[in-house]
Amino acid sequence: MTTRNDDWVGPPRYQTATVPGPAHAAPAAPAPSIVDAKGRDRWFDLLRAAAIVRVVLFHMFPVAWLGMGFPAMGVMFALGGSLMARSVDKSASRAIRGRLRRLLPALWLLAAVFVPAMLVLGWDDHPQWPAFLLWLVPVAEPPATAWAEPVSGVLWYLVTYLWLVLLSPLLLALYRRARLATVLAPLVLLPIFDHASWPFGDRSASVIEDVLTFAACWILGFAHRDGDLRRVRFPVILAVSIVATVGAVGWVVTHPGENGIDLGDNPPAYAVYSIGFVLVLLRLAPRMDWLTQRRRTDAAVTLLNSRAVTIYLWHNVAITAAFPLGDLLHVWVFGDVLAEVGYVAISLWLLALVVIHVGWVEDVAARRRPRLLPG
Repeated sequence: MTTRNDDWVGPPRYQTATVPGPAHAAPAAPAPSIVDAKGRDRWFDLLRAAAIVRVVLFHMFPVAWLGMGFPAMGVMFALGGSLMARSVDKSASRAIRGRLRRLLPALWLLAAVFVPAMLVLGWDDHPQWPAFLLWLVPVAEPPATAWAEPVSGVLWYLVTYLWLVLLSPLLLALYRRARLATVLAPLVLLPIFDHASWPFGDRSASVIEDVLTFAACWILGFAHRDGDLRRVRFPVILAVSIVATVGAVGWVVTHPGENGIDLGDNPPAYAVYSIGFVLVLLRLAPRMDWLTQRRRTDAAVTLLNSRAVTIYLWHNVAITAAFPLGDLLHVWVFGDVLAEVGYVAISLWLLALVVIHVGWVEDVAARRRPRLLPG
């Protein structure tokens, strides 16, 4: 099993950029340089938008250095953990219901399209009907035919996100009792699990492996929410980050996997590498005035955040469909370089069509007024 480190996104959330103290302390006032007039943490929004772009680019151009240059998955789980801690402090049950409400409708729309298509086009060895319930509540990766792998292959993130949401009340309580031990526990358990025998099948094993891989990043989100990272001097954070990233890369270089030097082949190394980035990105609190002053850039960040789940679920479909459509349009006659540009343009065009036509589902799920193009 290997960690799928090439996909991301999570539902956009509103947050005031508070710097809270310990669990019993009242949150500090929002930092005006980070939070915009609508109460959105624009630093988080920018990180989420960058992760979405990186995911799409990786699937268009699947080279290992993209994953190493910016570990989008670890960053996004850290953002999710910080936002989840904020919600759990208000009401754990409401926080879980809210995340499910935001996440699942977009998946149900995807299932309404592809599950009937898989059955109609022929699926001789399809599982019994209870397995299809995973398309409704993805506690494990839903079943799919071989031709639908570009669709089902990205759903591991939703599965991992769902489990971390469900575990958040327990993880947050454990973190506030033993902070460092709770962060390190998944990193200790992950290599043990990878080398142990698991008698309950690969599907459940993949779920556990993915949860352990990204649980530390999620818990570091708790540390951000409670203000623990801010209490650590930045040079110390930077030093730990350098040790983590360099150590993870060094391990992968000296222990290459099936695909050579690729962090995705080594979940423990990818977990440590992600932590190195997450520590610095969560510790930073840059001024975001420059973003709000650039209307087009600000609007693009808003759009990417408001349509994060839609882009994530459908981008691989658009990329896959671009090749037969491009061949039909004979883009290959322009040579390799221009043909590549043509396929990319078709992919983005198809993805834009999907975002325009079905992205409003995210607005409905978030109880916002439906819009074609937010921002």
